[in-house]
Amino acid sequence: MDIVDVSIIIGYVILTLLVGIWVSKRASKGLTSYFLGGKNIKWYYLGLSNGSGMFDVSGTAWMVGILFLYGVKSFMFMWLWPIWNQIFVMMFLAVWIRRSDIMTGSEWILTRFGDDKAGRASHIIVAIFAIIAAIGFIAYFFEGVGKFMTIILPWDLSLQIGNSIAISSEQSYALIIILLTTIYTVKGGMFSVVATEVLQYIIMVIAGILVAAYAFYAISDAQIDTVISPAWKNVFFGWELEVHWSEKYNAFNQLIDKEGFKMFGAFIGMTLFKGFFASIAGPTPSFDMQRILSTKTVKEAAYMSGFTNLILFIPRYLLIAGIVVIALVVIGPELSVVEQLTGRDLEIILPKVINNHIPVGIKGLLLAGLLAAFMSTFSAFVNAGPAYIVNDIYKKYFKPEASSNHYIRASHIASFLIVCLGVTMGFFAESINSLTLWITSALFGGYVAANFLKWIWWRFNGWGYFWGMVAGLLIASIQFFIDQNKAHFEADSILYMIAQIHAIYLFPVIFGFSLIGAIAGTFFSPATDMDTLKRFYKNVRPWGWWKPVYELLKKEEETITKNTGFWRDMMNCGIGIIWQSSMIVLPIYIMIREYPKAIYALIIFGITSAILKFTWLDQVNRIDEENIDSPEK
Repeated sequence: MDIVDVSIIIGYVILTLLVGIWVSKRASKGLTSYFLGGKNIKWYYLGLSNGSGMFDVSGTAWMVGILFLYGVKSFMFMWLWPIWNQIFVMMFLAVWIRRSDIMTGSEWILTRFGDDKAGRASHIIVAIFAIIAAIGFIAYFFEGVGKFMTIILPWDLSLQIGNSIAISSEQSYALIIILLTTIYTVKGGMFSVVATEVLQYIIMVIAGILVAAYAFYAISDAQIDTVISPAWKNVFFGWELEVHWSEKYNAFNQLIDKEGFKMFGAFIGMTLFKGFFASIAGPTPSFDMQRILSTKTVKEAAYMSGFTNLILFIPRYLLIAGIVVIALVVIGPELSVVEQLTGRDLEIILPKVINNHIPVGIKGLLLAGLLAAFMSTFSAFVNAGPAYIVNDIYKKYFKPEASSNHYIRASHIASFLIVCLGVTMGFFAESINSLTLWITSALFGGYVAANFLKWIWWRFNGWGYFWGMVAGLLIASIQFFIDQNKAHFEADSILYMIAQIHAIYLFPVIFGFSLIGAIAGTFFSPATDMDTLKRFYKNVRPWGWWKPVYELLKKEEETITKNTGFWRDMMNCGIGIIWQSSMIVLPIYIMIREYPKAIYALIIFGITSAILKFTWLDQVNRIDEENIDSPEK
């Protein structure tokens, strides 16, 4: 590390701490101020913050690896999360969520199911889910940033405490970064998170542009063409993947076969199936939901969600594609001769490129940018998770009457508790990939069915929600446990055969069990109180099977209108997915010098943007005119 690079990184860390602590005094006015910024932060700052929070180190390292191996069509792997749930949020869910005018996702559940036993059961299960998810993501970040910093920085920080406790160098690096981030996040709440994330987003964009420019300068068109094949450049695919690599790089073809995605058509079909239901289920109770609830108005919630999509993908993929272009030429030949190549070998492409092939100055800024990416995502979860402990459990069930200062102190304790549990889990994680699979399959798999039904079916009640979540999380956790212990099963046993199935193909099983639990819980218990349903429907105005509730409201208020926008919203989501995809493939095609395809992507981006102006933005702008901008109206 050159002194210039070290100075940039130290300067960034100091600046971030100063900014975070400087704005922290605004967070002392109560829980709404601490967790939601007093609902007084500009929507474009929240959008920048939300985009910054999705720009994480572990995810970026994973995306570099899959783009390197699978080529342009690899962006579809992110449908595992699925990334286009942000499109569904932008088109209609942000409006529905913000109309509730509450603080957390589990508090929102009470507005849907009421505050009786059934409502409280659903409220507690979603709060527990949110806390577990926050701990899981902190473990995911701990694992990623530790590996990243160890490969980049030369100092060995390993420790031996007594005879039994050994802390590796990567764990020491992760602990230092997490401690620094936790300080300003805990002190300043949402104000500090947003202020530092805006700063971090600017740094990440500059780093991405500089890396892309350097890759253009350092790697020629001819060098790229000697490595990648036409199949690598092609965004389209059949049922089975074509051969992506030449004979010289056959180790990469073998790795594709080993990873289990050779039947790419089946894989994409399953991600589409999962993605549709997961996206309508809405955002999980984490930092992106907190951003929606932090906006000033319903209309600004929609603006913020759309802006997040607009500002995230192009700079992020300029960085990713720039790193991959360098890696293809300088690391590809080295990796292609590795015996028993694994997916974990791809996780270290990002730090290897930075360490050995990025010039002084740009390296420091890029490291600061990736450190910013980690800190922004980590701080977002540290802010979101404790809200459920303090507001939804401690305040509601243990200490309903206390001063604002008391609740803020409790929030500080809850934040440190979640960080400690996440770090402890991170110590035992096998790899970034194992944590990714646990989050995307076990956690999110169990979340989908119950949260899909809560929007569209009036008869679905609190006990249905509770048992749907419990059934989904239980079966998903069993699946994850089997997957993690597959090396210990006897060949040809049932458990061994189940363990060989990729998690995404088991999603219908998880979804089915959750659906059975949700429907059984609903029909074996009474319906939610009709007054609660009428309040919810009047405020949120979802589409779906709400006819009995709508007819009762119509008798009381003849002016109320039914939401008939399902097909318009679905059309907008389809257009939005194409719009989002064009922003991903555009920088990739630019970086691999496929200019005609880059122009096609740019044209698609322009056309879809123009369509969404009329079909989405104009609809959002009419929200105030229809007098449904707040729950009171």
